[in-house]
Order: sequence, then C-alpha cells, then structure tokens
Amino acid sequence: MQIAIVGAGPTGLYLATTLARRGHRVAVVDRDPGPPRSGPWRRRGVMQFEHAHTFRGPVVDLLREDMPDFLDRLVSAGASIPTMPDGRPAALLCRRSTFEATMREVAAERPGIDLVTGHVDRTIDDGARVRGVQVDGRRVTADLVLDASGRASRFSAGIRPRAIGEPCGVAYVTRQYRRRRGADHPPTNSPIGLSLAFARYFAVAFLHDARTFSITIAHDGRDPRVRALRHAHVFESVVRRIPRLREWIDGAASEPMTPVLPGGRLHNGYRGQCDEHGALAAPGMISVGDAVCTTTPLAGRGVTLALAQASRLTAIIDHHGADVDSAAMEFDSWCTSAIRPWFDDHRHADADRLRRWAGGDVDLTRPLPSDLIVAAGAVDDRVRRGAEPYARMDALPDTLAAVEPLARSVYASGWRPPVADGPVDLGELCDASVAA
Repeated sequence: MQIAIVGAGPTGLYLATTLARRGHRVAVVDRDPGPPRSGPWRRRGVMQFEHAHTFRGPVVDLLREDMPDFLDRLVSAGASIPTMPDGRPAALLCRRSTFEATMREVAAERPGIDLVTGHVDRTIDDGARVRGVQVDGRRVTADLVLDASGRASRFSAGIRPRAIGEPCGVAYVTRQYRRRRGADHPPTNSPIGLSLAFARYFAVAFLHDARTFSITIAHDGRDPRVRALRHAHVFESVVRRIPRLREWIDGAASEPMTPVLPGGRLHNGYRGQCDEHGALAAPGMISVGDAVCTTTPLAGRGVTLALAQASRLTAIIDHHGADVDSAAMEFDSWCTSAIRPWFDDHRHADADRLRRWAGGDVDLTRPLPSDLIVAAGAVDDRVRRGAEPYARMDALPDTLAAVEPLARSVYASGWRPPVADGPVDLGELCDASVAA
C-alpha cells in the first residue's frame, strides 16, 4: 500500500520504518526539516522536545525486536540502558532530541520511505473516505493515512471524534545540563536519576545520554509565586536549596544547555477511531500515538504507550492488508482494552494527587489510586511484588486490584509515603530565591 504518515516524531518514524520493511511505500510528512548539519536542533511544533523524557523498559523491548540497529546507534551516541535485578531493561536514558534524530537517520536510509517537509493543510477525501493529505497545496495521495501528529492535530480536527479527558493538574519547569568531564557522579535513588517527592511538589533529575541530564520541578500551578521558576536565576537558586538535588549543579560539576523551559496545558486525553454511533469517523485514516492517548508526563508513559500502539498497528495492518477499515476497527478495539485503562488510571491518580497536594490525607473510603498502591510496596513486600508488573508497564492497571487490600491495610496502620528532606512550601522557596 501507499501510506501517508503525518508527524515525524517517534510514533510516525517507528511506523514508517516497520511498515516500509514490510514492503509498503511510506511518505512521512512533517513541517520540520530535521536536525541541522551543525548546532542544536530547535524542533518545530513539539513543545516538549527539549524537556525531560523517560523511555521505560518496554520501549527497549520493542526496539530490540523491531529496530535493533536504531537501538545500537543510540547506545553508540551515549545512551545507556540500566537494568532491573532480573536483568531486564529498566529504562533507556536518552534525550528526546538524540532519540528522534537517530530514528530519523535510520528512517532516511530505509528504502521505501520518503521524508516530506511541509505543512499538512487538510485531508483529501472523496466524500466517503480519506484519500490522502494536502501538503502546502500539493496532493499526497494514499491508500491509508496515519495521523501521528499528536493531541493537538489541526489538519484532522474537523473529522476526528471528540476527545474525552481534562487537564491533569500539573505544571512544571525543566532545564537541561551537561555534566563536565571528570565531575563526580551526583546522588541517585532510581534507575532514571533522582526523584524527590515533597508534600506539594516533585523535584526530579533525569539522566540522559552523553553526560546530559535534566532537572524538573512539578507542581499544581495554583500558586502565582511559583511562576518565577521560569527565570533562570530563580530556578538555579531553588535547585541549590533542595538537598541532594543541589549536588547535580553545584560548583563546576555541570553547565546548563538550555534556558528554563515551562510545561503547561497538560491533559489526560483519549480519543478512539469511532463516532458516537460506533462507526469509523474518518474511513481511510487511523489516529495513533498521542493522537489517541495522552497522560500525565509525571509518570513518563507517553512514548511507551505511543510505541506500543505503533507496534500493534503494524501487526494489524500486516494481518488485514488493504482492508484498512477492518484494521481501523481492530486497532480501536485493541486500544480500548490496552491503552484506555492507562488513561483511566491517570485520571483517578491525578485527581487524588491534587487533593493530597492541597493538604488532604489518604482517603480509605475510596479505592486507592495506583501511585499509593505502588508506594505501599516500600513496607509490604507482597505489594511490591504484585505491583512490579504494573510499575514496569508489563501489566495493566487492573492487576493492582489483587494487592489493593494489602496496600489499604498499610495505610490503615497509619503509615504514609515518606516525604523528601527539604523545603516544604515551593512558593516561599521561590520568594526567597527572588529576593536573594
């Protein structure tokens, strides 16, 4: 088939590579021309491009199976793969820019892939089906259009089903650094770096490739004083006042690579392929990746969910061939059972986190959210073992039901997740840093 993919991010490039390998002709359309020959890549249209990313263990599993050459190139570029005690990959430590630039190189070398630079104006249809896309006034016809352009896709806004969801109640700022050669390794408490949970905010240092890392501070966005974190001198001052986190940037250990970058307007959202009557909303087009599901970035599940979709969609297209409507219906059914549960899980967990950030206690009159169940594993090994498949995303959220009563007993005893040592009130901390 001739396939047009809108969006040359990880989802679109993964699909292009795996589909071209199976003999399809693929045109990948994106308004960004790709990385320059020299200098940093200022990716157009991707707000989070230079923000911290977590590539979870299942991403490594998929890449080892479908794109091993790409994974090898990432490791050669400085990415690393920490492992769990059982030897399975825990994560891929890598910047989004490195990940995407390397994937684009691999796609560009693959016969059957045409990387098209341009703005997608709209879909082309014959009144019954989508037959391609219009790119800067030029027609790109296709037997199948894959919308991998993200949650805020505009070219298909008029024909896609309405999304369900709401803001996830988190805002953040992040900055990227590079550790100087020979500098001591900073303190860590997880495979991805250092995660510090305070009563009303999170502070996280994410390890990346080639001695780079990001520091991210996430909060509920309600305190106007916290907006000052967008200023570099305030951000640096705040980080230096947080124990253990300060060691990541103290002295001559590292140097900043980016400005302080804000992240906002974040949503938990889900959109299937069908309209309210159960019929395909746009026959001839399939939405995939963030165009189907977005979740709170705090959990770092976005790329994992997107590539899981891309892998499954490739297999479904293999099975159905030119019967793209059957492929779309099967993919929609699979997403309902395999992707939507993560969206529902985030909605519940985020609402409860916001309540606790506002001063509420653990509510034992309602089902515990997933983050509290996982946290209880710190003191009950049965909970830890039962929650591990969920935590690695090897099992769906409903598998936590088996250990929820055990976690509930932990909280009924009075135990609460420990709070990191450091400043309690982020607003006061910002005020002090502004005045410093």
